[in-house]
Amino acid sequence: MPPRAPLTRERIVDAAAAVADASGLDGVSMRTVGRALGVEAMSLYHHIAGKEQLLDELADWVFARIHLPSLDGEWRTAMSERAHSQREVLGAHPWGLALVESRRTPGPAVLAHHNAVIGCLRRNGFSIQLAAHAFSVLDAYVYGFVLTEQRLPFEADETVEDFAAELALPAEQYPYMVEFVTELVIGRDYSYANEFEHGLELVLDGLAARHRG
Repeated sequence: MPPRAPLTRERIVDAAAAVADASGLDGVSMRTVGRALGVEAMSLYHHIAGKEQLLDELADWVFARIHLPSLDGEWRTAMSERAHSQREVLGAHPWGLALVESRRTPGPAVLAHHNAVIGCLRRNGFSIQLAAHAFSVLDAYVYGFVLTEQRLPFEADETVEDFAAELALPAEQYPYMVEFVTELVIGRDYSYANEFEHGLELVLDGLAARHRG
């Protein structure tokens, strides 16, 4: 048999991410990660102090996969690319939403990411206050959108049109909902996912207007 690859922090964190992908964040423990690696949990403690550090490392793992804005890039393009990357990464790893801003011991990828976002905005002429507002509203929009996507009450093979037809909303009671469904959903191949770009542009337009002001 070929020799087993040596344990490293990187291998452990990658395995923890795979466990989280399969079982959610609640399924991550030193024991389950050890089992995924084919070793006893005690072997992990030579590299990771315990579950709390493992969660810190997972938060860093997530941020390391999100587009890092260039300090010298044009702010709107950089923030748009970052937002799309956030959505892609958090959509692929839904457990990441519970970690991205919750850890008290941020790792190097987390710190580098936050520094790059603020730095890009500052170098593009944002005041420190407006940079803070921009950072907050962009993250709130992306995290909220990803969470909504994850919680939509649709079956895997169900369309929004199917769902709307099942609701059978009475027009006299909910006239604006019926207008929405009739004008935008029925026969229109409507997808909630397409709203992401429109909403992001609204946020960026608002920031651009405030920046010019």
